[in-house]
Amino acid sequence: MKLLDIAEVTAESGVPPSALRYYEEKGLIQALARRGLRRQYGPEVLQVLSLIALGKRAGFSLEEIAQMFGPGGRPALPREDLHARAEDLRQQARQMDALAQMLDHVADCPAKDHLDCGKFQQLLRVASKARQRAARGGQL
Repeated sequence: MKLLDIAEVTAESGVPPSALRYYEEKGLIQALARRGLRRQYGPEVLQVLSLIALGKRAGFSLEEIAQMFGPGGRPALPREDLHARAEDLRQQARQMDALAQMLDHVADCPAKDHLDCGKFQQLLRVASKARQRAARGGQL
C-alpha cells in the first residue's frame, strides 16, 4: 500500500496540515507512519476526510462525527440521527425561504412607510412569535 505524505493529503483534500493534525488528535484519522517528521497516511484517509467535510456541512460536531466511525475507521453511520439531521436541515431551509420572502416583500413594499403596511405588520408578528419560541428553547 502506497502511503500519502501529509503534503499530498493536503494537496488532494484541500485540508490544511494543521486540521489534519487536529483531526488526528481527535481520533478521526490516524497517521500510519512517519518519514522524518512528516506524517504518512493510508489512501483511505481521503475518503474519511470527505466524510468529515460532509458531516461538518450537515452541522455535526467533530465529536459527533468521530462517533460515526466504527472499528478500523469504517463508517458506522447512525441512520436515525442522519434522518433527524436531514429533517432539521429541511426545516431550516423552509425558515430561510420564509425569511427571503419577507425580505423581498420589505424591499418591494408599495407602502410609503413600512409600518403602514398590513403585510409588514403581519411579518413582524410572525418574527416576534418565532423569537419567543427560540427564547423558550425552540428554533427560529
